[in-house]
Amino acid sequence: MKVTYILIDDADPRHRELSIYRQGTINRVMLEDSGYRVYSSIAIDAHNYAALFHYGLADALGSLPFMSESGNGLDSWDEAFLHCSSLKAMLNIIAGERKKIDPQNPETILLGWQEEPPAAFLREIDPNRFLSFLNELSLFVRATIKEEADLEFIL
Repeated sequence: MKVTYILIDDADPRHRELSIYRQGTINRVMLEDSGYRVYSSIAIDAHNYAALFHYGLADALGSLPFMSESGNGLDSWDEAFLHCSSLKAMLNIIAGERKKIDPQNPETILLGWQEEPPAAFLREIDPNRFLSFLNELSLFVRATIKEEADLEFIL
């Protein structure tokens, strides 16, 4: 059986239409507001989305008390909220997980596969690009703490 290997290219519109191509958003919200309002957002592009799970940050953050409809905490294809009382712990987890990332070791990871026709979907992960995202995320979380706001993760 011949397997086709497909390296995801963010510039290819056919790749962006694949279900394996995932992006997300983290919103600054106030859970105590009477209505839903987003005060600020940070985008999670497809590269950083894959890296979030590949490097285990999503799993590590899962130890925090996320509120979600699925009850799975922080999970792919889900929406979850994190109360402001857990944001300092989130920063500590990010700091701990970033130490495990080797900036000199880019990787090609398997995102998924299909049976017919046999195909494997791969993505190149640039650790420096993800570390830059973690810096941006940490700044976003710090600003959220100052505003005594909460976070909504749309994955």
